[in-house]
Amino acid sequence: MTPDHDGARSPGGRTGLSDLLRGHRLAAGLTQAELASRAGVGVRTVRDLERGRATRPQRTTVDLLADALGLAGDDRREFVATARPTPARPGSRLPDTGTAGPSAAPVALPQPVPLVGRDRDVAEVSGLLDAHPVVSLVGLAGVGKTALAVTVAHAVAARHPGGVSGVLVGEGSDVADVLAASASVFGVTRLADLACRLDGRPALLVVDAVDRAPEPVAGALRALTAAAPDLRVLVTGRRPVGLPGELVRPVAPLDVPPAEAAPADPADLDRWPAAALFAARLAQARREPPTAAELPALAALVRRLGGLPLAIELMAARGRILDVTELLDRYGDRVLDLTGAQPGWKPSTDRSAGTVTLREAVASSYHLLAPADRAALRRLSAFRNRWSVELAEELLAGDGERWDAAPMLDRLRELGLLSVRGAGPFRFRLLDAVRDFAAEQADVEGETAGIGLRHASVIARFVHRTAPGLVGAQLSGAVRLLDEATSDIIAALTYAGEHAPETALLLAASLPRWWRLRGRDVSGRRWLRRLLADPRTAGTRSTLRAWAMLGAARLAAEHGAGAEELPAARAALVIFAEVGDVVGELSARSVLCVLLRGLGAHDEAREQAEAALATATRHGRVREMAVAQSHLTWHDVRAARLADARRRLATVDRLAAQCGDRRLRLLARADQAELTRLEGRYAEAVEQGRRVATALAELGDPGRQRRTIGKVALALAGQGRGDEALAAAAELWPSGAVPGQRRPPVVESLNPPGMVADARAEDALRGLIEGHVALRRGDRELAVEWFAAAADAAAGGAGRRDLVEALVGLAVSTGDPAVLDRLDAARRATGVSLLPQEEELLFSLVARRQQAR
Repeated sequence: MTPDHDGARSPGGRTGLSDLLRGHRLAAGLTQAELASRAGVGVRTVRDLERGRATRPQRTTVDLLADALGLAGDDRREFVATARPTPARPGSRLPDTGTAGPSAAPVALPQPVPLVGRDRDVAEVSGLLDAHPVVSLVGLAGVGKTALAVTVAHAVAARHPGGVSGVLVGEGSDVADVLAASASVFGVTRLADLACRLDGRPALLVVDAVDRAPEPVAGALRALTAAAPDLRVLVTGRRPVGLPGELVRPVAPLDVPPAEAAPADPADLDRWPAAALFAARLAQARREPPTAAELPALAALVRRLGGLPLAIELMAARGRILDVTELLDRYGDRVLDLTGAQPGWKPSTDRSAGTVTLREAVASSYHLLAPADRAALRRLSAFRNRWSVELAEELLAGDGERWDAAPMLDRLRELGLLSVRGAGPFRFRLLDAVRDFAAEQADVEGETAGIGLRHASVIARFVHRTAPGLVGAQLSGAVRLLDEATSDIIAALTYAGEHAPETALLLAASLPRWWRLRGRDVSGRRWLRRLLADPRTAGTRSTLRAWAMLGAARLAAEHGAGAEELPAARAALVIFAEVGDVVGELSARSVLCVLLRGLGAHDEAREQAEAALATATRHGRVREMAVAQSHLTWHDVRAARLADARRRLATVDRLAAQCGDRRLRLLARADQAELTRLEGRYAEAVEQGRRVATALAELGDPGRQRRTIGKVALALAGQGRGDEALAAAAELWPSGAVPGQRRPPVVESLNPPGMVADARAEDALRGLIEGHVALRRGDRELAVEWFAAAADAAAGGAGRRDLVEALVGLAVSTGDPAVLDRLDAARRATGVSLLPQEEELLFSLVARRQQAR
């Protein structure tokens, strides 16, 4: 029943829209903001309608408001009729003028506009028309369905000698209207005459905007395809028509640059259709092309717009006033409120053109979903990037339930709400605008907190079951999966850290190896320390806390904070030993080997490695046996037992091959290349090191790859190939010295905060390279400066062998007795023995000094 307001009436005697809307809203007990949120429209839209500032809203907006108000029957019909009054239709189905009434209009196909990034779509849809009587292009408003349909129609015109024409569906159309308009575009007045008119010649009919009257269109198309078997129909709409034999072809948004893209020039972005379209439309708004400084913002902006042509065009139009960086800053977080002309194919006489926000475009498709699918979409909005079917099912199903999400995901895809790209498991994604809208609806329904907690739990379980693959043969696959889920891992960790710290601790404790591989050891350790210190995790099971402590220690070793985490690593070892967790115990001993060696506690480090080897052997843990042998190799090198070290590395390689751990084999071979260099076989060391560096790059271990390349450069310098050695150094440290520089750089200036230990190791390596090159060239003054810088850097890190090598070079370069004293002190402190060639160099030095006396 229509609410009675204050008796205000329109000139026709009916209640005005402003009063009608206000009355229904008040009867429902909603504020303007609440109605706007429920309907998925802007609050300004509701305000303007109630104040009479907007008198003819879009039909999409009217339907959204009616749904939000719960209107049905006579109330809904009156509301729609008041908001969108339809002129009286002529008495005949087809006027004498040969044009249909305002409800369904036969129109001439416009000339196609140049499409960006749609070549494959045009070719595919053109081919589908040969095999299917009805092809439906479906998708979000503004995705470019009509433009694609027009382009396809012109492309296939030669294959349809019976004619290519179009019909624009109007509001209030019935079956008779659509049939009359469809017949008239082919020059007949009756459907029965259409088959004779075509006379066996293929013809194509484009039916646009079927959403305005979906049921009448469906009925009309059934009659048309039955009466004219030679007729092909290309339909555009937000959802399929629902006909037998209909081929539904979703129209996806344009491809956007990936998040990791770093565009250096416009050509880098032109490869991505969304960016190319934005640049083309921006050129219409301003004369100047995007500057180099604007390119990162342009890539981020089109990603935020989801590649939706409507949103891209609306945003680019604002480029008349703002540059691209300002557009991103101003609108990046509120793309749903972008407003512009309603997209679509409209005859010039159509006066219904108005404005529509991106939020209303998404809302119109959202409200086509059944309530259960809407609820699913709201949950899926928790995913930040791409996700798999398995993760979606876990997020959507109840605890302990199994549920097939594929049919629901297919429905979302058909409506253009879901993007499916690529061939891997992580190929599903919601457009940013769809995700933002669904998240707003979840907030309206009071579901946000529950969805956030469930998402965090799902991601924590996913990471927990994926992390074991970070060691062994599954390393590459596990890293790839976690890389795909990076955005969701960050979001889950952030939310759970605030609201569910035990879940956050489970998640964080599974990530240290991945964090280390991806150079996030500082931030990862910070997360672990924060969660361990949170009193809400105090009651967490002891082994989980032990893994978290061990993870923090593992990451601390990467950036020189091992001393701070040594007590935690010892405590983790005690916990694992008490509960009989062999895997945990072996991991703890391995981490302790690294920490103790870095702190100069070499004897205890060796004892931990020997204990780990014994335990791993007793329990048949092949990989852990290889790891322990690898730790013991360093102690052989430290004692200058190079033959023993080589035999041990051969054992590591054999055991790693036995357990299928490719990374461990590569690390062993990198050590073998370095051992070859220490033996003085430089050419062989270069060849071995280069092969390993290439394999490490393919594996995805950039840190160890850099270290290996540095050792290759050292071997080149030892061989006398100075230019090649300096070229390798310049590749690793492009911001530092160039070949021939007379002064070594300041150590800390090359390295980010928090990475001092790793920085010292790299600076020591670089100093050794430059020092050996200078010494070989006879430039002792420059060699002294570089060897001194290398020694200073190595003195504070774990590279004790690097320290001794730097001091030997410094002693040879200067002949200063004080350097020899410093070298003796370093050898006593580190336990590092001199190599045969180092002893020869120093013997020669002493002999020269004696001869000089």
